[in-house]
Amino acid sequence: MLRIGLLTSGGDCQALNATMRGIVKTVLNNAQESVKIYGFEDGYQGLIYGRYRTMAWDDFSGVLTQGGTILGTSRTPFKLLDTPEEDGVEKVPSMIKTYRELKLDCLFMLGGNGSTKTANRLSSEGLNVIALPKTIDNDTWGTDITFGFTSAIDVATTFIDEIKTTASSHGRVFVIEIMGHKVGWIPLYAGVAGGADVILLPEIPYDMRNVVKAIEKRDADGGRFAIVAVAEGAISKKEAALSKKEYKRKVAARKYSVAYEIAEQVASLTGREVRVGIPGHTQRGGAPDAQDRILATQCGVEAARGCLEGQYGFMVAKVRNRMCRVPLKDVAGKLKYVDPQSDLVREAKLMGISFGDE
Repeated sequence: MLRIGLLTSGGDCQALNATMRGIVKTVLNNAQESVKIYGFEDGYQGLIYGRYRTMAWDDFSGVLTQGGTILGTSRTPFKLLDTPEEDGVEKVPSMIKTYRELKLDCLFMLGGNGSTKTANRLSSEGLNVIALPKTIDNDTWGTDITFGFTSAIDVATTFIDEIKTTASSHGRVFVIEIMGHKVGWIPLYAGVAGGADVILLPEIPYDMRNVVKAIEKRDADGGRFAIVAVAEGAISKKEAALSKKEYKRKVAARKYSVAYEIAEQVASLTGREVRVGIPGHTQRGGAPDAQDRILATQCGVEAARGCLEGQYGFMVAKVRNRMCRVPLKDVAGKLKYVDPQSDLVREAKLMGISFGDE
């Protein structure tokens, strides 16, 4: 009998269920023996405390279009992995114990960067683990794209689209805060797709004078409104010059998010009426778009193939439009940042979009 485990860890996204469906359907259709499926509830917490349920094909029927995760999820920070739980339970030994007691042949982990680091740790402890790159932020190193990303872009883009009518009616500047603490993939893509006038990313420190100049140029060109797409982690050139400790203190001292700080500065320097819009967690919600359903299915199939072939300790990736397997040890702990010199940034600048850096 082939025994497999499934868990979804970290923040949720739109294509987790579609990915699990791809895994299960491929294993059931191609295994040369009977299959037992264990679904761990609420991420690594389920593995730590032995909270699981046995599952069958029926559990995954009809979930291709369902957002979120039918298993539930939670965050188990990697930096606290060797710190006991509040009740004294040791995380890693408990996860290994659950894995061994269930006699698992493979654990499929759907998660982002922190979750992948934990998967690598378990792999180094001798468990058969396969990771699948889940994150709306698209910041997982080793893969060109993660499932959840294109759906999040669609949500953020629609938000920008729908703000434009009220922005135009009142002649306002709207600062739209889009998810992205450390990397700016979603605000970059949504900003371009939504026709933003300014896009501020963590990877490209901005000067407020350049932001104001771009808004005033749009006004001079006859635009009634302006859209500033701001990543949660957008950083000014002055802030970028601070030490890490100084910057952390500044962020901690903020009463509101960066979008409100930028909006206040824009209003003060331009005299314009400025409003803030925040799509927030809706960027993680709803049904996956068509592209995410396809990518999720491909990831699930490739992960299942690895298991059936007896290969473990890797993360499924899509590179140059081909599915491949990247060793977990090469992926764990690395982030994929937006390249300030990338084609899309260059093309956006040629169209007149400002990134506040020049």
